[in-house]
Amino acid sequence: MNILLLGSGGREHALAWKIAASPLVTKLWCAPGNAGIAREAECVALDVADHAAVIEFCRGNAVELVVVGPETPLAAGIVDDLVAVGIKAFGPSRQAAQLEGSKGFTKDLCSEFDIPTGAYRRFDNAKDAVAYVRAQGAPIVVKADGLAAGKGVVVAQTLPEAEAAIAMMFEGAFGSAGAEVVIEEFLSGREISFFALCDGETAIPLASAQDHKRVFDHDKGPNTGGMGAYSPTPFVTPEVHDQIMARIILPTVAGMKSRGTPFKGVLYAGVMLTAQGPKLFEYNVRFGDPECQVLMLRMMSDIVPAFLASIDGQLKNFDLRWYPDPALTVVMAAKGYPGDYIKGTRIGGLDDAAKVEGVEIFHAGTVAKDGAIIANGGRVLNVCAMGKTVTEARDRAYQAIDRIKWPDGFCRRDIAWQAVEVEKG
Repeated sequence: MNILLLGSGGREHALAWKIAASPLVTKLWCAPGNAGIAREAECVALDVADHAAVIEFCRGNAVELVVVGPETPLAAGIVDDLVAVGIKAFGPSRQAAQLEGSKGFTKDLCSEFDIPTGAYRRFDNAKDAVAYVRAQGAPIVVKADGLAAGKGVVVAQTLPEAEAAIAMMFEGAFGSAGAEVVIEEFLSGREISFFALCDGETAIPLASAQDHKRVFDHDKGPNTGGMGAYSPTPFVTPEVHDQIMARIILPTVAGMKSRGTPFKGVLYAGVMLTAQGPKLFEYNVRFGDPECQVLMLRMMSDIVPAFLASIDGQLKNFDLRWYPDPALTVVMAAKGYPGDYIKGTRIGGLDDAAKVEGVEIFHAGTVAKDGAIIANGGRVLNVCAMGKTVTEARDRAYQAIDRIKWPDGFCRRDIAWQAVEVEKG
């Protein structure tokens, strides 16, 4: 098959690496790609937001499958437009992508289909939102309803913080994404990522994972798109796994189907393991970043037939196999991220780092220039490793990081600390 992958981050490099390994692939392109992806696929300078240009490229190159990495093109209906002209595309329709594109949509779905989640209210003005927050008290969570590149959520520990977040959102800090605000109960517990592959009717679970959202060690500092992840997580026991499937994933798939907006693609549930059991706090409609990187390392099965089974409604006859060994990834980011950071700094030592046993390095924000690798984003590299234990995987990843020569980058040094504590007993 000729396959086109859309996106340019670490998630897409991991997907490109996994797709390229499939014997079903004749030719793989990625638009726009990055310096690392260029080793797995031919990168093409296509504007992913220009659906007509994507369709024209597919027709001109006999592309038989399009795999959509990021959420923005999904929310914009790229899958609908491709399917309308007879091109297979992996990912949800624009309507189904509202599970990520609108926090209020997801909360209303949970309410309608009895999916466990925190109490919430939706607001279209600051005055009512502030009154609600004052009545509820802190801590409380304030979310911009729409897509805000992972930054539209404020976990307010105090009332002034909550009021400042409401003001910021209604004053346009996130553009149209903050035209409506969802305020929800603060859920306490352990946060995990749960992924399922869906075909509109059936859902099959992928491996569990846990990511690290805060920018600094010991979960300090502002939230980011994710500073590292590992899989599997010891906190998703077989019992917890079954509860998440039965109470959250399957009712969502059934509910979306009954509403006439069946969900196909990857459903990524952000789940809080509370004292009352697992509760959903958010949905994403694509692979997580950086969780995708550890899932691709651990997936034994060929991913291309999995994509096709999801598109064709054949998951009920489908099974995915996984390597038992844990995988871990550490994000190397440009100094200053998630605030202002400098682009254009040079990165050395990558080939040496990749020689560490069990290590795979995925590029998240890089460009190649005059034979050098240059940082071109906030999150720049994903240094991944597998091992017999989480501790061994972690040691290998940091050993590789210590070989990378990039004084303008930084990373957390405590990825998977909770799992390492469990292993130590």
